[in-house]
Amino acid sequence: MTDQDIRTAEPRRPGPAQGAARFPPTGRRRTLGFVLLAGAALPLAGAVWIGVTGVLARSELLAAQRDLDALRQSVAAAPVGGPERERQRAVQSAAAHAGRAHRLTTGPAWYTAAHVPFLGGPLRIVRGAAYAADRLAGDVLAPLTRVLPAPDARGTGMSEALMSLQKHAPDVARAADVATQVQADVHGLPRSTWLPAADRARAVLAQQIDRLVPVTTDASVAARVLPSMLGAQGERRYFLAFQNFAEARGTGGLPGAFAVLRADRGHLSFERFGNDSEMGTVKADIDLGADFNARYAGSDPTHVWVNSNMSPHFPYAARIWAAAWRGHTGEQVDGAMAVDPVTLSRFLRVTGPARMADGTALTADNVVDLTERASYALYKDVSRRKAFFVDAARAAAGPLIAAAEDTRRLPALLVAVNDAQRDGRIKVWSAHPEEQRLLETRPYSGTLPDAPGPFAGLVVNNAAGSKLDYYLDRSLTWEAGGCSGGRRAVTVTVTLTNRAPTSGLPAYVTLRPDRPPYRTRPGDNRLLVSYYAGTGAVFTGATLDGRPAQLALGVERGHAVFTLDLELPARSHRTLVLHLLEPHATGTPTLLQQPLVTPLLATVKPAGEACGV
Repeated sequence: MTDQDIRTAEPRRPGPAQGAARFPPTGRRRTLGFVLLAGAALPLAGAVWIGVTGVLARSELLAAQRDLDALRQSVAAAPVGGPERERQRAVQSAAAHAGRAHRLTTGPAWYTAAHVPFLGGPLRIVRGAAYAADRLAGDVLAPLTRVLPAPDARGTGMSEALMSLQKHAPDVARAADVATQVQADVHGLPRSTWLPAADRARAVLAQQIDRLVPVTTDASVAARVLPSMLGAQGERRYFLAFQNFAEARGTGGLPGAFAVLRADRGHLSFERFGNDSEMGTVKADIDLGADFNARYAGSDPTHVWVNSNMSPHFPYAARIWAAAWRGHTGEQVDGAMAVDPVTLSRFLRVTGPARMADGTALTADNVVDLTERASYALYKDVSRRKAFFVDAARAAAGPLIAAAEDTRRLPALLVAVNDAQRDGRIKVWSAHPEEQRLLETRPYSGTLPDAPGPFAGLVVNNAAGSKLDYYLDRSLTWEAGGCSGGRRAVTVTVTLTNRAPTSGLPAYVTLRPDRPPYRTRPGDNRLLVSYYAGTGAVFTGATLDGRPAQLALGVERGHAVFTLDLELPARSHRTLVLHLLEPHATGTPTLLQQPLVTPLLATVKPAGEACGV
């Protein structure tokens, strides 16, 4: 080709490489369109896949939830718990559904979509919920359910449970660890996304796992301490106090009736019963330390039985009871426990009614009112009335022991125990230090925590000597304010209401042994009201019904304590407002539970930001 040819030739389009297939222009355009269509279709297919599998996963999660609801109803049923095969079937079914939900929400499409900024938040919640359900059903609930003895076991209920607990103790400990890990994962999921339904589902899941984790931790501790406490290595004896919250004390109510509980290789029995009249003059040879002595010097809890549990720190009361029993009988006990009529009500819900010696029927519906209110009107004689309370405790003990020995009813009884201890109505102390160290980590030890952090504790002790706290209502509002010098302003509002009638109550209920220098009417009450703040709290002022109030300042286990001697007339309410400066007051405070007839109504308004130093 000449130079002219080069200059005059038509420019040529680049041709295909040697050996490549040749397409006409129309074919090339179709190929490009197919590629573009495929590129658009892949995300669309991924979205469809996520949508379809998401619907299927939701269906599986709902099915798992139904299985778990059936399991809970089976275990908690009274008087007979669900058969072993039904429990196992429910757990296996829930695990299968949860596993399928987890598998449906895994893979590249879900992973990629869940990590898309903003849009992927709800998908992360769905994936996290499915993963959490899978681990909880398979790695937590399954081993916990296996611990329960089979209804047709040859041994008796509690002894069989003891052997099962020893056998499965490592599995229970692992289940508790898994539950804690899942809790952390769930709390790491997005809290606020563009889809409110997903946010609500995450909040519900977080609440459920927050309720489950303490149960698994309790089970883990129980697996380590219960075998020895129930006499696996030898006989044990415990002092058991029945607290009468018609007269309030720091751990709940006055220690009225009592019993000695014997445990031998899981077999339980009551050796004897008595009341506070027997223990009234007993001296406890024990020193609980300078701080305790300084705070309660005027009440002398170690020498006055009815004041032995003024402190909300249950180990103090338990040690006093154990020392007093040793001084009274020469017998050593291995620990102490406390229950109240609400606890008996929950037990009777499982065991069925109990019959007292005089023919009175004790039921889950009447035991609280009968022992805390009606019996005062029935028996004007004080000694007869105290005997009635002991008779009621003895009557309830019979069916309780029978239920503990019955493998069919034991699961429901354990649920009742869990519910009571969750509300602070069962407290346990061991005289064996290695056991007590483990118990103190759990709320049922009744330990007043001494760790730093926000804390709110309202404790009332009856100072009138009356039995009017059956009619007491309590509310507490804790509200965090602004920061100043590394401390946060905290306002605490306490309202106490006395619903007692001004007439018609027996004299023993309204009697005022305190003999106040001012005039009172039947139904008027008097309380020592103590507020336990966080460690390092500083008191800046208080008002009572809008007027400045002077409070006594004290310290207990590191907590600043502010106490007011309060007259509370019948059919009235009074409002105490405290102003404090607290370090570490970020987030929700730990609430102290003092169990009385009516639960404390608590409202917490935490601050979101941390205080700078």
